[in-house]
Amino acid sequence: MYKLIAIDCDDTLLNDEVQVTEATKQALAAAIAKGVTVTLATGRMFASAQQIARQIELNVPIITYQGSLVKNLIDEQVLYERSVPTDAAQQIFEYCEQKGLHLQLYIRDELYTTEENDKVKGYSKLSNVPYKVQPDYTKLLLEPLTKMLIIDDPGLLDNVADELRAIVGDRVHITKSKAHYLEFMHKEGTKGHAVAFMADLIGCSMDEVIAIGDAWNDQEMLEVAGLGVAMGNSVPALKEIADYITLSNNEDGVRHVIEKFILNADSQV
Repeated sequence: MYKLIAIDCDDTLLNDEVQVTEATKQALAAAIAKGVTVTLATGRMFASAQQIARQIELNVPIITYQGSLVKNLIDEQVLYERSVPTDAAQQIFEYCEQKGLHLQLYIRDELYTTEENDKVKGYSKLSNVPYKVQPDYTKLLLEPLTKMLIIDDPGLLDNVADELRAIVGDRVHITKSKAHYLEFMHKEGTKGHAVAFMADLIGCSMDEVIAIGDAWNDQEMLEVAGLGVAMGNSVPALKEIADYITLSNNEDGVRHVIEKFILNADSQV
């Protein structure tokens, strides 16, 4: 019944040790062997997500930057791309300058920061990607920005999100991938838009799509997928809209979904 599975990375496919377990790898391989297209749908940069995709031996386009960039793994051809509008990017930057917030920019799959600090170091370590220090963002803001990201206290970021929504309106998609990561993309740079693009690309309906995630940034793809799955460790808001709640990322929740809805589906009919 299902032809496409879109899976978030952090706290979904990856356990708390930031690894894909062998059991989950085997389940993914079995699903692919049955003709199911398996792809990643992550907020990570392509360079970072590419490393994970290679671990599980994917050879299909993957969804990165919350859906702002869909790119082939093998030849790295860009299939779908959306950038933050320049005027909105400038407003977000000015707001961060006024408030003294740490703002990261993502341009042509490179990560930029105005200064080297613990926030960018921690992000770089988790994502396993390098960063460039550029004290003056003036010229960079004129470049095609795939994503902008603020790192700070979760409670503070909730207020920041409300204030910036009032400033940039619906020109920008604002979401969180983690409690302390507030992210900004083009309004069509969502996992929902990208999963719909992928479904059309391989020729399946949205009813034939499974989307699996754990955080706020997964909401859009769970809403459009035929089967929206929240991890056992998901934020409560995602569990509320999910069609199914699986085990946690430390209990092979993704494997459980594949076994239940793909590998054992025939025996349940």
